[in-house]
Amino acid sequence: MAVRHQIIRRAPAAVWAVLADPAGYGDWVVGPSRSEPLDDHWPEVGARIRYTVRLGPWSGDGTTIVRHQEPGRELELEASFGLLGTARIFLELRPWGEETLVICDEHPLRGPSGVLHNPVSEAALQLRHRGMLARLAKAVEQNPGRMRTGAHPA
Repeated sequence: MAVRHQIIRRAPAAVWAVLADPAGYGDWVVGPSRSEPLDDHWPEVGARIRYTVRLGPWSGDGTTIVRHQEPGRELELEASFGLLGTARIFLELRPWGEETLVICDEHPLRGPSGVLHNPVSEAALQLRHRGMLARLAKAVEQNPGRMRTGAHPA
């Protein structure tokens, strides 16, 4: 399992506001070039987003569904990318003084990506998380007033 953490210089409510914006996932998640909600109740359990990944001239769509959430504290997702399978992504927000410690835990869940999981793919996930958590920190810290209507702060 790839587990990585990042201190974000904002309170958990500000981090949650970014996580609660389904259209903003393309801004901080490494891989997708865009995202859009498929349901109007993100990030409630069962809500989905569609995302697009582009690699040169090739592009493909995937979906992510919320499997568990505790507003302002935990968000657990299952990301699906067709024949490659699915991955479990767990984001935990812990108050850290006036800041937030974000812990990201991701691992393959279903399909070939789970069967083929190995130290090389684990290292690739670690690199992905490093970039993703840095982008999340930037999205939160550069937009301190960003609060989506309906977002549940801590």
